[in-house]
Order: sequence, then structure tokens, then C-alpha cells
Amino acid sequence: MSTASVAFELLMRRVAVISLHTSPLLQPGSGDSGGMNVYVREMVSSLSQAGVECTTYTRADREDLPPEVWVEPNHRVVYVEAGPHHLPKEALPEIVDEFTERVLDDLAANGGADVVHANYWLSGVVAHRIKHELDIPFVSTFHTLARVKAEGGDPEPGWRDRAEAELINCADAICVSCVEEEQQFRRLYGDPQGQIEIVAPGVEHAFFAPGDQGGARAALDLPAGVPIILFVGRIQPLKGPDVAIRALHALGRSDALLLIVGGASGSDGDTEVGRARQLVDELGLHDQVRFVPPQPHHILSTYYRSADVVVVPSRSESFGLVALEAAACGIPVVAGAVGGLQSLVDHGETGFLIPDRDPARFAKAIGRILDEPLLAKSMSEASAKRAARYTWGFAAARLRRLYSDLTARQLVLGE
Repeated sequence: MSTASVAFELLMRRVAVISLHTSPLLQPGSGDSGGMNVYVREMVSSLSQAGVECTTYTRADREDLPPEVWVEPNHRVVYVEAGPHHLPKEALPEIVDEFTERVLDDLAANGGADVVHANYWLSGVVAHRIKHELDIPFVSTFHTLARVKAEGGDPEPGWRDRAEAELINCADAICVSCVEEEQQFRRLYGDPQGQIEIVAPGVEHAFFAPGDQGGARAALDLPAGVPIILFVGRIQPLKGPDVAIRALHALGRSDALLLIVGGASGSDGDTEVGRARQLVDELGLHDQVRFVPPQPHHILSTYYRSADVVVVPSRSESFGLVALEAAACGIPVVAGAVGGLQSLVDHGETGFLIPDRDPARFAKAIGRILDEPLLAKSMSEASAKRAARYTWGFAAARLRRLYSDLTARQLVLGE
């Protein structure tokens, strides 16, 4: 058996996935739970179904959590006790060492791992040490980076930027979601020591698929015959709910309804929700905007199918799962021309990309979709066709090949 074949067999045994700050089992749309949670949960599920033993390590942030949960065969989630349960995200760097020690203890008790894959920079700090302690490859998916956020108007502390730069130099491979994200990464950070691998996320087509709009609205008790604009995401400046609200006002249609499906996020979450509600009142839109709590996937897909258009006015997005989920349901998307959204939305074909966050431009694009039925129908069909390319199974296969290559390289270098 060749070295690569042996490496592949080793790979298929165990992968340690680090998701320190948020559990993949949480409901996306509030707190620190969003697209990354979906990414980790669905990616690990696809890996485990392919025969890879995956353990995801996340911090226990409540007293009532069990030590571990077996989600499915080969898919274990471990809740690591590290620091006080109710700890703000800003304080998490203080418990990284304790978290890492507990992860190493669990790995030692359960046969170790062949690869460690970190999600987000805090998890990368943990994986960095595990890489050197266990002499295994380290893969990082950052999901968001300080310099990218700074470009979008959301600066992060300098110590985070320095930590990310160190992790970039240490990682054996860095996963990005699309060509646009890779280009942005190289422009901001240069060429890393390890390789960059494009691993586009998928979408769960069993949930997110075209369906009857009338039936969806009836199921959600939404009015028929009115334009419905949908925003899905955490209510925070980064995601741009204020832009969606102002775009509705600029649209100038008293019959249009904006649904904001999401919840508070971070230590200022309640304040941001209050600001969004205040903006609605200031603009006289209280009869045209509905705030809806975060929804599970099987219901969220019904919200997509009820809509005429989905707006994604984010300041930055490494990928933009909301845009992909909407497209899979055949709903045109009007999105900011940032990050991975540029690869998901084909301007003029599946929706529109807005080069800035001007609500008037968003309103104009939304208006075209609402006022031109043939255009909306064409975009709907093109969206669903384009989204069909993205599956979690394909994404997991790319990761398995990456893990195999890295493990084989490690074996060769160690011989």
C-alpha cells in the first residue's frame, strides 16, 4: 500500500473540529450563532456520513449542557468546561489555554486525531497548539478576518489581527469559500506558508428548494397578493438590517412588507434590536415591517418561499449562506457586492449586486424585481439552477481530499 493510501486510511479515522465560541447545535440567527454554525454542523455531518470520525469541541456556555452529544454515527459534539458559563465573547481569549488543555485531555483519552480543523480565529489559537503538541496538520477556516471587517467599517482590536497573522503563518492549509475570498485574502495578507484551498459551502436541498409561494404564505399566516421582502440574519450593523429598512422606505410602496427574521447578537444585541425598531417607527413603517424570531431550517425555508425578493446588505461576507439558501428556493437576491456574495449572485441573472450600501440603490433593484414579472421569473429559475451546484457532500469530499494530502505529506516528511 502506498504512503498516500496509508495516509488516507489514517485520515478516515479521526478529525478534531474546533468551534470554541459557538456550538454547531445552536439555532442560527441570534447571539453568536449564524452561518458558521450551519457550516460546521452540515460539513461535519457530511464528513461523518462518509466514514470520517469527527469530534467537534465547543465551549459549554450553560449549566444544563451534557458533557457530549452523539449527533449521529461518527459525529460527536463535546461541550468543554472552560471559564464561567456566561462569558461575553470579548472575554473568551482569557479561557483559551484552559479550553485547549481540556481538548488535549479528551483527545488523549479517545485515541487522538489525525487532523485538527479550526473554525474562527479563537479556535485557530487552540488548533495551533494542538498541531504542535500532537504533530498533526492544522487546517483553518477563518469565516471572518480582522482586516476584512476593517475594510467593511468594523475594525477589530490590533491583538486579534496579530493573532490571525500568526495563525496564517502556522496553518498547513487555509480554506476559503470562493475565488473572490481567495483574492481578497492574498491582497490583505499575501501568500501564506500553507496552501489555500477553495471549499465552497453547500445547501441542504431537502429543505431549501422551490415551492408554492401561496402555500408558504398561508402556512405562515402572511398576506397574499402583496410584495414581501425578506431579510434573514442577526440584527447587527454588520448584516445591515438598517439598510433593508431604509430601502423599504425608499421603495415608496405602502403595500410592501419587510420581514426581518433574526435576533439580537453580541453584548449590544438588545440595543441594536431597539435601534432597528426605533428606525422603523421614525420612518413610519410600523405597519410594513415584522420582526420574526430566528427559525429552524424546516420553517426558515418556508419564509424564503413566501418572499418575492431577499435582501443581503452586509458590510462583509466570507460567503453568505442566506443568499445561497434563498437561491436554492428560487428567490432573487439583492445583495451587497462584497466577499463571497459576488460569487453567489450573478448580477442581472439571479439578482442584483449593489456596490455600496445606499438604500436608494437597493430600493431601485428591489423595485425592478417586483415590477417586472418576467425578470423575476427568469431570475427565480436561474437562481435555483445555479444553487444546485452547491452541496455539502461535494464540499466534504474536497475536505477529505485536502486532509488526505496533508496527512500523506506529513508521513512522507516524517519518514
